[in-house]
Amino acid sequence: MVKNKRILKQFESKKIKRKLSYVQKLKIFDEMYKHAVASGQFPRKNPLEGINVKIKIAKAVNSV
Repeated sequence: MVKNKRILKQFESKKIKRKLSYVQKLKIFDEMYKHAVASGQFPRKNPLEGINVKIKIAKAVNSV
């Protein structure tokens, strides 16, 4: 959850201006993955959890 949008925008603009190498991008991805695992968000115990909601959203989007 973002509490201070101004700080987030500053952070994003600095990151966008700076070009990252492939190795740097992999390090960022690895740290994000570790954070997701540590917080219990990934991998899910039941991979089909919430599939009903996703199906409803897909049907609504595809019917437009």
